[in-house]
Order: sequence, then C-alpha cells, then structure tokens
Amino acid sequence: MTRRELLFVSTRFLFPVDSGGKIRTTQILRGLKGGAFRTVLVSPATEELAERYRRSLEEVCDEFHWWPQERRGRAFHYTRLRHALGRLPIPVRTDRQPKGIALVARLLERRPAVAVFDFAHAAVLAPERLPCPSVVFTHNVEAEIFERHLRVARNPAARLFWRSQHAKMRAFEADALKRFDVVVAVADRDAERFSREYGVRNTCVIPTGVDLDFFGYAPPESSRDVVFCGSMDWLANQEAIAYFMDDVWPLVTARLPDARMTVVGRAPPRRLLAEAARRGLDWTFTDFVDDVRKYVQGAGVSVLPLRVGSGTRLKVYEAMAMGTPLVSTAIGVEGLPLTAGEHYVLADDAEQMARAVTDLLGDAERRHALSRRARDYVESNFSYRVAAQVFEAACERAIAQRTA
Repeated sequence: MTRRELLFVSTRFLFPVDSGGKIRTTQILRGLKGGAFRTVLVSPATEELAERYRRSLEEVCDEFHWWPQERRGRAFHYTRLRHALGRLPIPVRTDRQPKGIALVARLLERRPAVAVFDFAHAAVLAPERLPCPSVVFTHNVEAEIFERHLRVARNPAARLFWRSQHAKMRAFEADALKRFDVVVAVADRDAERFSREYGVRNTCVIPTGVDLDFFGYAPPESSRDVVFCGSMDWLANQEAIAYFMDDVWPLVTARLPDARMTVVGRAPPRRLLAEAARRGLDWTFTDFVDDVRKYVQGAGVSVLPLRVGSGTRLKVYEAMAMGTPLVSTAIGVEGLPLTAGEHYVLADDAEQMARAVTDLLGDAERRHALSRRARDYVESNFSYRVAAQVFEAACERAIAQRTA
C-alpha cells in the first residue's frame, strides 16, 4: 500500500540540532518516519549542508527539497532591523523568501495528503488558500514573546520598538493560525490563549518528548558548577543571561566565591562575553557544542532565569532527565506540568534565585533527592515517540476535517 505524502515546511535548515525548536521538530519527524505518512521535508539549505547532513536527513524524512539559504553573519540581527517599518514583524519578514515560496508552491501542486508548516512564521511561505489539508506546528505564542520583551524593556526607544513589533506579531499570528485546518500547540495554556485571543478552535496539544536513551541520568556531583543551556542568538536567552549576570550572580558569589558558571549555546553575543571578561567573572561561554551532556550532566545546578518567552522549554526536561537540579523562574517552566519543590526550585526574583542556587550547591543530599525525583518523573511521563503519535493523529484529524 502506497503511503500518503506529508509535506513538512520549515523556515530553517534543521541541522545541526542546536536549538529547542529544532530539537522538538526533528524528534517529531523522527517519530513520524515509517508511520502512516511518507514525509517530504522542504527548507532552506545549501548543497554543502544537504550533503554533510545527508544521513541525518534520511533519519527524519523520506525526501528532501531545499531553496538557497541566505548567509547570516553576526551582524544579521542588526541588518534585519531594516524591516522594522514594514507591515510584518521582523522575524516573519525575514522568513519571507521568494525562492522558498516558489518551491513550496511547486510541492503543493503534487497534492500531498497534508501539509505541515513549522512555526507560525512559516505561513509566509504558504499560498493564501492551501489546496490540501493543513497543520501549523506552533512552538510558542509568538506575540507573547514580544509582549514580554516590551514588559522588561528599560529605555523609551526599546519600549517603542517592542510595542510596535508586538502589535504586528499579534495581528500576523491571529490571521495566520486561522488559515490552517489544525493548530498544534505544545502546551494547554498556548491552546487556550489561541482560542481566547484569536478565536482559534481547531487546536491539538502534543506532549513534550525527550530522548531518554540519549539524555541519560548522572547524579549531580559538582558542588560549585552552575550551568545554563540554550541558544544564545535568541533574544529571550540573552535577556535571561544578562539579568543573571547583573542581578543574580553577585549575590551568588557573595555567598559562594568559588562558584563557576557555564553558558552552553551557540552564538553568545560579544557584549556578554566582553562584560564577563571586564568583571573578571569565572564564566565560560561554550558557543555551539555537538553534545551538551558533558556540560550539563553532573553539574551542581541548572538555571533557567527566563523573564521573556513562551511555549514549552525542552531544556527543562533534558536537564531533569540528565539529573541536574533545576532552579527556574515561573516563565521558565510555564506550561509544563511540574511541581515547585518536587521537580524544580521556583525563584522569581534575584534574591530568591541566588539563595536557591547557593542552598542547592551547599546541600548534597537535597541536590541528589531533587535530581532523582526529576528523572523519575520524566521517565514516567515523557517520550518523543508518544509526542509523534499524537502529532500523526493531528494530521489525520486535519485530513478528516477537510474531507468533511
């Protein structure tokens, strides 16, 4: 029996898997492989990338197509500000690539059984009316991220910028989600917000999945190592680390002068590197690493000082799976079915976070107890294979709705 075609559209080349969104997407695709659908993946790329990651692509799709990927240097986040006065929010306008639009249109002419667009941004690559059943895979409430940037912005120019971008993203997201037969969300709270604020009714929530074999357990041995894991070219993570450096770390080192900090993630901004060096901090920024486990496993504490963000945080479950005790803001674990004090330590201001970090670093018994409970909880409740099964069912639902 010939399997039906599933067209999966991504605005990013998925390898290397160096961000939470890429992790979630590749896990879903890996779980779909060999199932009810034959997966056709389309994204930006280059010949060199397509060849280098050929085996990785074969693990997540049956067929791969690409349009030329634009070069993005360190200045990209500044040069794209030229779109600030346009109708679309900057990240969405950046993803609107004419060659991508043309390639997606050609692949849609094959009339796939279902088309999946990864992130709401990807709607800029779709025709106004999709000719087949369609799904949008939302990893966040995009407008909420902009709203929170506005909330923490300190100077009038920044506030004006984020207020404008938030209004544009809210309008774009509301319009984009209504174009799809099914909206897949990664948290109940996201689905509820889509319904309440945008009038979207056709939602499906998938669980967050973790590769428990890859992210094996190791008890927290180091009593002085603090770690943060996340892509440092994402503004929400930059804001979190700047806050941790400015407001939290001085309180940590006042109590534990020999504490060390490691920031694991690609493209740390030069301003943070320079500021850590200027202050003489015992901080290490790794930039991109092939394997985060050697930095996270065994560390005394993993911190998630997010004050901006949305969706669910894969880094939370990965840290828990690896056995690293977690200290997080409420936003850092928002949307996750976790219990403060049992699975992680909640800290929503600088003093709370510093005390939580130093208390854990100074108490081996408490570190180990929190570590073991967190790992057991992830083992019992989360797997990427289950998430992929729910996603496949969402695609079947889109087909059934369009047929009806």
